[in-house]
Amino acid sequence: MKSEIERIVADVKSGRTSARAEVERVLAQARERDELHCLLEVCAEQALARADRLDVRIKKGEPVGRLVGVPYVAKDNFLTKVGHTTAASKMLDNFRSPIDATAIERIEAEDAIMIGKANLDAFAHGGSTENSAFGPTHNAIDKGRVAGGSSGGSAVAVASGIVPFALGSDTGGSIRQPASFNGVVGYKPTYGMISRYGVVAMASSTDTVGPITRTVRDSEIIADILAGQDQRDGTVYPRYFSQIAESPSGQRIGLIEDFIGEGVDDDVASRTNQLAQRLRESGHRVDLVKLPMARYALAIYYIVIPAELSSNMARYDGIRYGERSPEAHRLDDVYGMSRDDGLMPENKRRIMIGSYVLSSGYYDAYYLKAQQARTLLIRQLDKLFESYDFLLSPVSPTPAFKLGENTHDPLKMYLADAMTVPASLAGLPAISVPNGRSKAGLPIGVQLIAPAKADAGLLAMAKQLEADDA
Repeated sequence: MKSEIERIVADVKSGRTSARAEVERVLAQARERDELHCLLEVCAEQALARADRLDVRIKKGEPVGRLVGVPYVAKDNFLTKVGHTTAASKMLDNFRSPIDATAIERIEAEDAIMIGKANLDAFAHGGSTENSAFGPTHNAIDKGRVAGGSSGGSAVAVASGIVPFALGSDTGGSIRQPASFNGVVGYKPTYGMISRYGVVAMASSTDTVGPITRTVRDSEIIADILAGQDQRDGTVYPRYFSQIAESPSGQRIGLIEDFIGEGVDDDVASRTNQLAQRLRESGHRVDLVKLPMARYALAIYYIVIPAELSSNMARYDGIRYGERSPEAHRLDDVYGMSRDDGLMPENKRRIMIGSYVLSSGYYDAYYLKAQQARTLLIRQLDKLFESYDFLLSPVSPTPAFKLGENTHDPLKMYLADAMTVPASLAGLPAISVPNGRSKAGLPIGVQLIAPAKADAGLLAMAKQLEADDA
């Protein structure tokens, strides 16, 4: 599919349109789709001023960046000098950052224009964007259903046509799952490919920055700009991202049998199996493969990640960071009341789980065993990649569920991430590509997973899946 980003850049540079006209169009679209509640803040004045400056530079014939005039939104857990950074939490309700995240710096250096901050589950703790302190985001296709999460606002902003791309973060599926629910592309790069500096931390061993776009090519463009070392993030590898042949042929693809059986929606399983058959007919080898540790991946994730999360959340105490309760007068009250007022129930639940599994007497029984099981999962994935180039699965067991349907059942909510957490726990690159609709007309996504650092091949193969869906 053709790149929307490349079209906008070409039009702006040639004078067929202007950066200001693009921003005005996007702002009008944002107002028109306001009922979706995908944006927490619209930075209209700053965006228009930046567009005017870019138009002047173009008229003078000055060099401009690869994203000149392209509007975008950032998930509101990216630190930005423009606007607020709330992480969709009352704890950071009035926070203004003195810095930009590295991802923002790199996008802005290429002359893109941020028009606002996107809604999310507070502190990225959730899978539906219903855990936002400022209200849920509605699905772009069916307003009665969830947007997915935690990057739900970013996915809806792209799917509803407001912007051609959005920045999101993916800890256990938070880019891929909302992309699937809204019928767009969501790409989680290899862990360490893109700097996390300036992104509000959830779980430091799996947090990954990535784009949500309408085409795979646009995800490729954004990833190419974001990738590379950053002295402020020691987990980032030297740059290895590069583009390869557009149409890889004769690939060996393992269809994860554990993810198309019991508990998976019939339409989701059917669409995945149909795609696998079309890939066979296109000359690829597609085999059913078993990933025995997949049944434990969600349990591993919800021990390891809350443990990391509880440590990262300790700073939000009303003293070092965050809003302080006006009712608190004693030190203990400052801690307790500030957190009680500022955090959502899901934040508290995850902090409690994490603190429990790290506590004396339970560390060995839970956290250590979960890390050992994580290692076994990684080894099984590595073993599969000795025989296969890619792994294929649905993104989520079901299409988008109804708003409020799972809010009182955390375990059911967590199951929406069952198919995305293995790649996250192993640090592998994975992408969600649209794969048709359910009988009810809801988007269904398919997930493609590659070995670590094989991002270029992943994107090239994803283009074939995209062309098949088109």
